[in-house]
Amino acid sequence: MSDRKVYVPRRKLEEEIKNSSDPEQIQQFKHEELKKKINSLINKVSPENIKQVVVELFQLNLIRGKGLLVKTLMKAQVLSYAYSSTYASLVAIINSKIPEIGELLVTRLILQFRRSFKRNDKTLCKSTLNFLGQLVNQEVSHEILALQIIHLLLGNPTDESVEICCEFIKIVGNFLHEVSATASNGIFDQFRYILQEGFVNKRTQYMVEELFQIRKTDFKNYPIIETKLDLVDEEDRVTHMIGLDDSLKAQDSLNNFEFDENYDENELKYELLKKEILGSDESESDEESVEEEEFEDNSEDQEDTSKKDQKIVIKDMTETNLANYQKTVYLTIMSSMNSDEAVHKLLKLKSFGNNQEDKLVDMIIKCCSQEKTYSKYYGLIGEKLCAVNRKWELLFEQQFKIYYEIIHRFETNQLRNIAKLFGHLLASDKLGWECLEVIHLNEEETNSASRIFVKFLFQELVEELGINSLKERFAEEYILKYTSGIFPNRNAEHLRFSINFFTAIGLGVLTEGMREVLTHLPPEEEERGRSISRSRSASVSSSRSGSSYSGSGSGSYTRSPSYSRSRSGSKSRSVSRSGSYSRSRSRSSSKSPTPQLPPHLLNNDDAEEEEEESQRKKFKRD
Repeated sequence: MSDRKVYVPRRKLEEEIKNSSDPEQIQQFKHEELKKKINSLINKVSPENIKQVVVELFQLNLIRGKGLLVKTLMKAQVLSYAYSSTYASLVAIINSKIPEIGELLVTRLILQFRRSFKRNDKTLCKSTLNFLGQLVNQEVSHEILALQIIHLLLGNPTDESVEICCEFIKIVGNFLHEVSATASNGIFDQFRYILQEGFVNKRTQYMVEELFQIRKTDFKNYPIIETKLDLVDEEDRVTHMIGLDDSLKAQDSLNNFEFDENYDENELKYELLKKEILGSDESESDEESVEEEEFEDNSEDQEDTSKKDQKIVIKDMTETNLANYQKTVYLTIMSSMNSDEAVHKLLKLKSFGNNQEDKLVDMIIKCCSQEKTYSKYYGLIGEKLCAVNRKWELLFEQQFKIYYEIIHRFETNQLRNIAKLFGHLLASDKLGWECLEVIHLNEEETNSASRIFVKFLFQELVEELGINSLKERFAEEYILKYTSGIFPNRNAEHLRFSINFFTAIGLGVLTEGMREVLTHLPPEEEERGRSISRSRSASVSSSRSGSSYSGSGSGSYTRSPSYSRSRSGSKSRSVSRSGSYSRSRSRSSSKSPTPQLPPHLLNNDDAEEEEEESQRKKFKRD
């Protein structure tokens, strides 16, 4: 019990630390403060306030917090792809004064690119190369690194590698053309060879052709550095010569707190460096910080009220927060080596609202739907999440019902992936069979998309469990009440529809019970189903509406609608010497419980002959 952490109010904690004689506790508190300030400044940086943010960053001990700064920059760049040039400009300024920060960032980005390239993580590859390309433009990294990356991507050209290379060339192409025209020409010669040999598909070929058009305009719309972000003089730039194949270390220990025995001495050294960097700006910023602290102390109550208001605004779920959360989920799934790692990371994600769990489940399903073919990786993620606790199982059941209602919005490929994902969860008993109660397999309550969904769902169940095991599963009393919409036991029309459906998709074994029910169905139930079927077919085509025709040798015809048969109304043919004949014809369904064939397999002539034969036998009995 003594080891359990107890919440201490912030102000009280500060007072305790100030009065504490434990130097490690004091340093750890200051380390947390440094981390929060770095995160805050990086999150608010923009092209308009970058100069102010740089000054505020230099007020912090960046030598001690360089690991935190680099980690925060890399994380922010992945989530805010469009701000890559802004972050690169910020790094260029800091690198001109503290080169080890720029070196550490380039090192970690190279290692991140290696990992993402090996994992075929196209999204993370593009994001990392975007940042590296901007750092090359800012001359934080040498152009040799860019050439090595291009050589790697084009050495064994595939659709993905050429696409990534095209995006990278758009960023660094102008710079390479300026500093190394020979190498730039060689790159485009390689692109031309790829086009001629047809190594890539049409879509990628169009991207390469677009790149040649950009080159013709001398990269007019792709400047090396935007004017408002060109903030470092040429003589102040520090360029790091780090190769793609060099032996590198990420130095992840710099992200964590470590006790410094020479803390005061190192702080004094940084104070001298800060004065050298900022000069007279330091005193002004110090005065401003003192005034801010005094203002905070004097208006504590007002600040608490405003903070509460701000918290309400921050906790409010906005589309921006949702989009950022979805990006984080996607990148987490894509960057994980296996399903265990993915689930572990997903459960540790910071929430953006009170109902983030259903958004997480929804995003997993969406990621699965975007794959070209179904990947069991997503099924295992869902399976392991459902195994955590009952809450996740209920969330997947809820999403099953939601997606079934909107399944018509998805394309066939997406629809198949979603159905197979839910089929895997059902087969593994991680998803309750209760969710199947939303499916009503009949003509009125289904559409083409929902029927395709059910088809892929059952095919996945058969693939996972086997047809015999699946049949036994559906025979269990507990499951029967939830599958009455799929396997009906009353309405003759619904029975025939379900039998025809499962027979058409090759799962006729599952219909044996329904066929037995149809055989022993009460006559009034069957006749009601048949009358509904006849009225529907009569409204579709007047030529099949169940009329009776009579003809004579004069060639005149009379037509009277009739749905009943009598002796005189049965189909008959009489031939006389005059060569005239009479024929009366009426449609009526027989009382045989044999299920009808699907419409595209039904032969009308055969059906009429069978019907005529049955009526003839009945006539003889009478």
